[in-house]
Amino acid sequence: MHIHILGICGTFMGSLAILARELGFQVSGCDQNVYPPMSTQLEAANIELMEGFRPEHLDCGADLFVVGNAMARGNPIVEALLNRQLPYVSGPQWLADHVLQGRWVLACAGTHGKTTTSSMLAWILDYAGMAPGFLIGGVPGNFGLSARLGETDFFVIEADEYDTAFFDKRSKFIHYRPRTAILNNLEFDHADIFPDLEAIQRQFHHLVRTVPAQGLLITPEADQALNQVLSLGCWTPVETFSTLEEGAASWKARLEKADGSCFQVLYQGRELASVTWKHTGVHNVHNALAAIAAAHHVGVVAEVAVEALCRFDGVKRRMEVRGQVRDVTVYDDFAHHPTAIASTLEGLRQKEGVGRIVAVIEPRSNTMRMGVHGENLSHAASVADRVFWYQPEGQDWGVNALVQADFEKASQHSSVQDLIDTLVAESQAGDQVVIMSNGGFEGIHDRLLMALDKPEVTN
Repeated sequence: MHIHILGICGTFMGSLAILARELGFQVSGCDQNVYPPMSTQLEAANIELMEGFRPEHLDCGADLFVVGNAMARGNPIVEALLNRQLPYVSGPQWLADHVLQGRWVLACAGTHGKTTTSSMLAWILDYAGMAPGFLIGGVPGNFGLSARLGETDFFVIEADEYDTAFFDKRSKFIHYRPRTAILNNLEFDHADIFPDLEAIQRQFHHLVRTVPAQGLLITPEADQALNQVLSLGCWTPVETFSTLEEGAASWKARLEKADGSCFQVLYQGRELASVTWKHTGVHNVHNALAAIAAAHHVGVVAEVAVEALCRFDGVKRRMEVRGQVRDVTVYDDFAHHPTAIASTLEGLRQKEGVGRIVAVIEPRSNTMRMGVHGENLSHAASVADRVFWYQPEGQDWGVNALVQADFEKASQHSSVQDLIDTLVAESQAGDQVVIMSNGGFEGIHDRLLMALDKPEVTN
């Protein structure tokens, strides 16, 4: 059977393409935004990519068209698909029918940390010999790919609350029917499809309604928004986790280093084992506890989970070191929300021996482009010593207000080349340059490293 995927280079749809190919389907797809790591992963799998969304792509001979949620009414290929009455289905529905049916699904949902937590969980299960399948909206370093079928019934999935398709406005995670569900946190986001936090909570409660009574929900103890979701009705056992000493959480972490690079794991008040790893930030400790709890539900003892986390390589584009030139370290981070920006920078600040922190931020997500989080962004970046705000074309609001709020260390740039030139001119030995964007950012990471490496650059 031949499937053609509309919007194939999205993190979810690209991963779905990998799974379909592994199942033996003939797979092709089209998209207009093609950049690594998904583009390179698809090329490695010999999946045919067509540029753009032209109606003639529908003549590829496919038996079924799988439609990504980036595809909207008015798009030429969508209109042609409907007019020609060709068979189509959403990505999440196709996944539920062909991959998830009959499996033990472990879903990681939440505003922040979905990719990292699901990567941790998949790695823990793999380390424990359980050979899980997974679909993750990023590329875990321990696997080098974002999706695989696996060899057992266990399947880990990053459970996104974004809508399913132009013809199905439910959140994607409604299709997954997990037996083990992590609800990592909940804040207002995706302002392009949700009018307020209550609307997102309603979708999360729809997810809660699908988890069986013999399953498990794993939530942070003190997340008010999630506690309100559970108060609407819960038919499944709940285990809680916390990075705070006080409280009655089932799972706790006791920081042994302020930057989160070493912490003790406790279960029901009993010390189990200590994680020592290369990652920083209390948010990552939080993610780790959730992953340990979920793995415990399928039979992985906490001590084995901790061993796995000590060998966790992280995820591409999540504080990924892209290179170091002239003692300037350049990171790539998939920031999309003020809370994520703040926690990432704070984790780096807590790390021993860190020099000047330089934040380069492109407010690229739909929500940030709309200016919804504008008033919180300046505070989110306050930990940095220097902040560069990029003003992308078509953004609905100006970042000049963020510069004015912190004019002593912030500046605005509308050209990536100008941004690189300024970064190079101001670079100092020991700088930690954190480039934060959920897009390709015109290849700024490699371009900056190349510019820093030119002989005339001194710092």
